Amino acid sequence: MLVEAAHSESAGTARCDPVPLTEPAGGTPPVTEDPETLHAVADTLAAGRGPVAIDTERASGYRYSQRAYLVQLRREGAGTVLVDPIALGGELAPLVTALSETEWVLHAASQDLPCLAELDLHPARLFDTELAARLAGFDRVSLGALVERTLSYQLEKGHGAADWSRRPLPREWLVYAALDVELLLELRALLRTELDGQGKLSWAHEEFEAIRTAPPPAPRAEPWRRTSGIHRVRSPRQLAAVRALWQARDKLARERDIAPGRVLPDSSIVQAARSTPRNEAELTALPVFGGKQQRRRSGVWMNALRTAAQLPKGELPDPSPPQEGPPPANRWAERDPAAATRLTAVRDTLTRIAEANRLPAENLLLPDLVRRLCWQPPEDPTVESVTETLRSGGAREWQLALTAEAIVDALRVS
Repeated sequence: MLVEAAHSESAGTARCDPVPLTEPAGGTPPVTEDPETLHAVADTLAAGRGPVAIDTERASGYRYSQRAYLVQLRREGAGTVLVDPIALGGELAPLVTALSETEWVLHAASQDLPCLAELDLHPARLFDTELAARLAGFDRVSLGALVERTLSYQLEKGHGAADWSRRPLPREWLVYAALDVELLLELRALLRTELDGQGKLSWAHEEFEAIRTAPPPAPRAEPWRRTSGIHRVRSPRQLAAVRALWQARDKLARERDIAPGRVLPDSSIVQAARSTPRNEAELTALPVFGGKQQRRRSGVWMNALRTAAQLPKGELPDPSPPQEGPPPANRWAERDPAAATRLTAVRDTLTRIAEANRLPAENLLLPDLVRRLCWQPPEDPTVESVTETLRSGGAREWQLALTAEAIVDALRVS
C-alpha cells in the first residue's frame, strides 16, 4: 500500500530514481487570452470526464493583490488549459459554467480558492491532495515530494515565486505552470485509494467540505502589529510611528498594487520609528530612506511620523494590547498551573491518538482549539459538553468521534 511507501521515507528506504518531467505529455498549450478561445476551451473541458485539476499562479511577492494571473486546468479527455484572467478582464463565465458540477482537485486548496472566488469560480466538490496526503500519513506533502514518491516523477521547479503579473509570460514559466496540473488527477486517484484502504476517506470528505465552505478569514483588528521586528519598539509613541508608517505604506501599496515590502521594508519602518527623525534630512540619512525611490516618498513618510508625534497620549497604541484567547502556552505554568496541567494531559492524549491513526496531531485537532478548551474547559467536562465546545470551535465529526471521550478522561485526571 502507499502508506508503506509514505512511512518508509523516515526509515530511508530507497526507491528507483524519479524521471524528470520537463514537458507536459501533450505539449504546453497556448494561453487563452480572448473570449472566443475561452468559449472553445470551456466547451472542451465540459466535454471531458471526471474531476478537474486546477492550480493558479499569483504574484504575492510583487503585487498587493492576491489575484490569479494564470489559471491552469486539466481534465481527462480535455487535456491541459492555461487561462489568462487578466487579459480576459476577469470575465470567465464560460469556465464557470463548464466547471459548475465538477469535482475540483487542488493541492493546498485554501491558497487558491480565494483568488478563484474573485473570478466567480466556486467548487461544487473538492479534493485537496495536500490534505489527503496528511491524513494518509505521508511525511512530506509538497506536490513535488508526493509526485516523486507515488508516481516516480520529478517536477520542474523554480518559478513558483516569480512575478506572474509579467507579460508576456516566458515559455519556461508556462511549462512549469502546465506541469503543476499534469499529474494531479493521477495523484488524486492514488490518494483516494489509500485513504479508502485506511478507512479515512469519510474523514477526508469532511475536511474537504470544511475547506470548501469556509468563510473568508476576518480581517485583523490591528494588522500593523505584525510588522517584523516590532518587538524592538518599546514606547507607545514609537509604536504610533510604526502604525502611521505601516498605514501610509499600505495605502501606497494598495493604490499601486505593489507588495508592501517592495514599497518600504518592515525593517525600515522599525528603524525610522526608533530613530524619531525630526525632518526629511534626518530621515533620508537612514539606510533605505536615502535611496532614490524613498527620497521621492520622503514627504509621505515624514508626514506619517509627524502625525504620530503629535497624537495625544490617549490615542497612542497600548504596548500590551488585550489578547484574544488564551496566553501563549509557555506562560501557563506561571499564570494558571491547573490549566498548564490540563494542557499537558490533553496534548499527550491527542499525541497518542494521532500516532495510533498515523495522523499529524494538528490535523487531529487544531492546536488553538485545544488551547482554548484547556484554558477554559466546560464547568462539568462530560463527553457531551466537550463535544459541543469542540464542535462550536469548528471540529469535524470524525475528530469528535476520535477525541472527545479521551479528552474528558484527560481533563478529569488532571
